[in-house]
Amino acid sequence: MNNYYFALLTFLILITSEIASSHVDETLEEITVTGRMKVLVGEARSASEGVIGQVDIYKRPLQRPGDILEAVPGLIVTQHSGSGKSNQLYLRGFNLDHGTDFATWIDGMPVNMRSHGHGQGYTDINFLIPEIIEEMSFVKGPYHSEIGDFSSAGGVHIQTIDQLDNQSIKAGFGENGYNRILVMGSTERETEIITGALELQGYDGPWNDIDEDVNKVNGFFKFARNNELGDRSITAMIYDNEWNSADQIPSRAISGGFIDDFGSLDKTLGGSTRRMSLSSEYNHDHKTNQVVWRSYIIDYELDLWSNFTYFLDDPVGGDQFKQKDERTIFGGSYENLWIGDSESFTEHRFGMDFRHDSIDKVGLYRSRDREITEPIREDQVDESSISSFYEMSFDLKTNWRAVLGLRADAYKFKVKSKDYDQADDDSDFILSPKASIAYAFSDNNEMYFSFGNGFHSNDARGVITFRDPITGEKSSPADPLVKSTGFELGIKALINEQLNTSLAVWSLELDSELLFVGDAGTTEANRPSKRWGIEFNNLWSINEIWSLEADFAYSNAKFNDQDLENRSVPGSLKNVASGILSAEYPNGFFGSLSFRYFGEVPLVEDGTIKSDGSTYANLALGWSMDNWQVQLDILNIFDSNDHDVDYFYASRLAGEPLGGYDDIHYHIFEPRQIRLYLSRDF
Repeated sequence: MNNYYFALLTFLILITSEIASSHVDETLEEITVTGRMKVLVGEARSASEGVIGQVDIYKRPLQRPGDILEAVPGLIVTQHSGSGKSNQLYLRGFNLDHGTDFATWIDGMPVNMRSHGHGQGYTDINFLIPEIIEEMSFVKGPYHSEIGDFSSAGGVHIQTIDQLDNQSIKAGFGENGYNRILVMGSTERETEIITGALELQGYDGPWNDIDEDVNKVNGFFKFARNNELGDRSITAMIYDNEWNSADQIPSRAISGGFIDDFGSLDKTLGGSTRRMSLSSEYNHDHKTNQVVWRSYIIDYELDLWSNFTYFLDDPVGGDQFKQKDERTIFGGSYENLWIGDSESFTEHRFGMDFRHDSIDKVGLYRSRDREITEPIREDQVDESSISSFYEMSFDLKTNWRAVLGLRADAYKFKVKSKDYDQADDDSDFILSPKASIAYAFSDNNEMYFSFGNGFHSNDARGVITFRDPITGEKSSPADPLVKSTGFELGIKALINEQLNTSLAVWSLELDSELLFVGDAGTTEANRPSKRWGIEFNNLWSINEIWSLEADFAYSNAKFNDQDLENRSVPGSLKNVASGILSAEYPNGFFGSLSFRYFGEVPLVEDGTIKSDGSTYANLALGWSMDNWQVQLDILNIFDSNDHDVDYFYASRLAGEPLGGYDDIHYHIFEPRQIRLYLSRDF
């Protein structure tokens, strides 16, 4: 981390320390930690939303920070590259790529990147320290008025802690050069709290011919003040990472003996990234009114080198390419929740938000050994959005309630191509109605019918496309905002105060669209699609020691047009099963066994080529005594050699005929690994 980071860090520490030196004679409010045992009867707008608390999060041994998202039932997290790259996500029959159609926020800051150098909606949460998460609240489907872009499949809000119970240091070591140091703590003065955490991590990976050489630094600092004027917080986060990567490889390279499952065809891939953010939140509660103000600014940069086709386009120099993204994001939101005066209208909710992405450089370049040989395209992008929503909840009659909402989003795109010395702009507007009807059978049981329109934005470069950057031929622009329509019928129930269960049947339709492909710098046609599925989620608190989570999901995704023979949506998974069995004994012993099953997915539109299913399991065992804790994580406990992710496309190895071969390309699970953690509270 360079001197610029340290200077900013020092400045923020001095500022927050000065703020904390003031005196306010008020007492802190008690912090309540919630989890999935919260049924949300009388609050939820659909059966497929929920809350994940600290107790649920800490049960899970993690190979990478992105795995924390698998706490959302039915969500699968994979990786086809190095430890510094965003994960690939799957949910509700979607191959979400790196985040398209699944919105993620941390402390009110959007994580999804618009018009990103690698992929639309790029969601990288490697800057998140899992130990500072207080709560995760998730929704699925486009039924929630406060959620806009990238939310057709759902979204998750991650809230960080205001205060830690103790100062602590945690050290972790493991196979393949894994090491991690975490120092965190809080200091309190009257109604003011400063919390900080610093994480250092290294990792070489299990690969035969490269070391990932991960060099990650994370910093987290929060100042919070709670008094009669409201709850205020200022949060600073700093992230810096460098890594090498072993990307997906073709099956024929293994069967032909060129490499094995842990080998590479291009040994100079990887990347570097940094992220700095400053955010604030003000929350004020009245008897009948709650107001929340949020603001944020994010400085972000990514350099990423990849090679998916090896020697297909360039038989001599190879097909390595570099993607560049350098931007500043700023924005904010306002939300007001109040109780109405009439007997029928019980609750009103109004909100607005604004976001601007100032992208100084988003580029795609041909490269060799991480040296640029030729630019493909380089652009400067300004993308802005302003949104508002209104939602009202009211009682229909005994045990019945309804929620009606309307969201409005306006977007402005401006692109200046540095290669073609041309600038252009466009704009778009979309209205998204939402509605839910709920019937409560009792205080712990409720049925829901939910409807909503959602959308995702397309890459600004695709919206303003005027010609293919490689061929120079004229190309068609993409639709700026792409609508989705979803329905859901479901039920939530708490049985015997022990079993929290939900069942949902859902459907979702996506309009015809054009998609921008960041890896090629061009747009490609996509077809309208329709998905439907069933989700069955359960959390059983067996007794005071043991608990069991078990989640099952089925989805069916098809293209919805006149081509009846090629209707399979590549990458759309059908079957998902996941769960975790955990125990915590009064004498300090604890443990958990987590597993997930990821079913086969079609890799081509006619459905003739499919990936195999995969099963993955982790084990955690530990003991807490006084101020000490020791934990042993065994990742991939059964040493599965299943594939983390599969693709089917054409590539060419050195010496093969021009034009290459169509083949399955995959990234294997990392083998069984043992990691030991020791922590001490002060």
